[in-house]
Amino acid sequence: MEDEVVLLDFWPSSFAMRVKIALGEKGIKYKCKQEDLFNKSPLLLEMNPIHKKIPVLIHNGKPISESLIIIQYIDQVWNHKFPLLPSDPYQRSQALFWADYIDKKIYGTGRRVWMGKDDQEEAKEELMQCLKTLERELGDKLYFGGQNIGVVDVALVPFTTWFYSYETCGNFSIEAGCPKLVAWAKRCKENYRSVSEALPHPLQIYEYVMELKKRLGLV
Repeated sequence: MEDEVVLLDFWPSSFAMRVKIALGEKGIKYKCKQEDLFNKSPLLLEMNPIHKKIPVLIHNGKPISESLIIIQYIDQVWNHKFPLLPSDPYQRSQALFWADYIDKKIYGTGRRVWMGKDDQEEAKEELMQCLKTLERELGDKLYFGGQNIGVVDVALVPFTTWFYSYETCGNFSIEAGCPKLVAWAKRCKENYRSVSEALPHPLQIYEYVMELKKRLGLV
């Protein structure tokens, strides 16, 4: 019997984009259900009663929450092709460390940048320091995963479609400070169909950000 795979999604979410990239690389067919985060569906509340957040992957009726946990689940269940995590325990631990670093640093700091409140300048500096740290970790490699994308690439690349919004709202250039990281992001989109299909155009994200700022009374 064919697996039933459903993704509870919200299209601007970098966390949901991660899951779409992972599913794409594994060649998994799935249904995508868009959520309204201001009016959450009964299905979302049922499938993720603790955090009430997307993304949620529903595999044969069983929910898995939190994007990095979902990626690990996908990698273990559909292990027939394109491993996303290293098999070596130490390398795996290091990859998960950097994926966790991205989780803890990028989203919250980027949000402070586009919101444009009193701490915007501090947030811009923090964001650039985080990105420079990641750029140093990338080094001269094609991808964080080496010759192919891995879990760190999948964790980070969705945020790059938000870069234009960060830059426009904050009046600064990420590429000027992190040229290698921006080149890596372009490589991911050019060489991996799963990435180019999962990431909305940066202008779509910017339009969403401006609508959200109006809704939040920030403009």
